[in-house]
Amino acid sequence: MKFTLSTFPPIGLVLLAVTSIQLGAGIATQLFPVLGAEGTVAIRIIISALLLSLAARGRIDTFGKILRKNMGLLLGFGLCIAAMNLFFYQSIARIPLGAAVAFEFIGPLGVAAFSSRRKSHFAWIALAALGILLLSPISGADLDILGIFFALLAGAGWACFIILAGRVGKATSGNDGLIIGMIIAAAFMIPFAVPVTLDLISNPLILLASFGVALLSTTLPFRLEFEALKRIPTRTYGILVSVEPAVAALVGALLLGKRIGVQGVVAVTCVVVAAVGITVSDQQN
Repeated sequence: MKFTLSTFPPIGLVLLAVTSIQLGAGIATQLFPVLGAEGTVAIRIIISALLLSLAARGRIDTFGKILRKNMGLLLGFGLCIAAMNLFFYQSIARIPLGAAVAFEFIGPLGVAAFSSRRKSHFAWIALAALGILLLSPISGADLDILGIFFALLAGAGWACFIILAGRVGKATSGNDGLIIGMIIAAAFMIPFAVPVTLDLISNPLILLASFGVALLSTTLPFRLEFEALKRIPTRTYGILVSVEPAVAALVGALLLGKRIGVQGVVAVTCVVVAAVGITVSDQQN
């Protein structure tokens, strides 16, 4: 049987996307001293948009028609992509990767809570919320307030992405909508990319690393998530990706040497258990 993304289990697609995103984020932090958080994310999104456009070069002539027909939806989608990534990178420049992802998860958690219809789901959502609370300054965690604020803004962008991605998939041919959204996001990021362009092109290693970050953090996971969102409820997706803090904490510890301590491990465990609980609950109903 020929392998395609449509034949791969959607839960597997989400988990692969989660791992890829966190590896990319870990590598991206190494570019901050040269490109800055804004420059790194801008270059990443622009490169990813170029790669996606190149892969779809045979359909480029149809993009104009799709954009004109769905102008407002696609502009909003592109803005969500840009905002979500810009705020997230501002966050991981200030607080550990695992903590940033946990706070960012409030966005998809909100989507899950809003779309839930079963009482059991709220118990799992409450457990995930407890994990996030354990990482907040309220519980004594020593984290930069501005970093937390940017993570929360990134979460709002993530929630917006979840909601709009499903609508874009239905209104367009799926992949075309994703590519157009990325192109729009890239256009929004141009002002942040211009100041670091010279540093980028004058250093082949930085350019190569930027391509790697673009592939891991944007091109691959967005394609995987977009396919998954066409086949699973937004609530299931929103809780499934709550394993991301665990992956982020692991990447942060192994790749960046940033550990979140015992309380952080407990917090991440709460979120992961909630993810498993909501998934099993959905499969049993």
